[in-house]
Amino acid sequence: MNEAINWFDVGCRADFGDDEVFGATAGRTPIAVYDVDGEVFATHNICTHGLANLSDGYLEEGQIECPLHQGLFDVKTGEAKGAPCVTAIKTFPTRIEEDRIFVGIPEGESDE
Repeated sequence: MNEAINWFDVGCRADFGDDEVFGATAGRTPIAVYDVDGEVFATHNICTHGLANLSDGYLEEGQIECPLHQGLFDVKTGEAKGAPCVTAIKTFPTRIEEDRIFVGIPEGESDE
């Protein structure tokens, strides 16, 4: 059974540079949006190890470094890649329409 998805416009693709990360809100879900080699990915913005915004972290080679304890996550899969982080972050689908970035949040998670 397919889960219903709500799509949220989170920004203009043209304003978003290569290998950058920015924070946004999709519904009521805090997300981090990443450009990795020209592809756009999205994860939950809150680190699973500590209450830090991943969008404030350092993005390199498809991994985001948490600004609080320097744990690493793969932004494509959400997998925890470096201590002290051991729990994956949630990932969300993205799409580009007319130069706008949309992030898909499962219905019931976005509260909108």
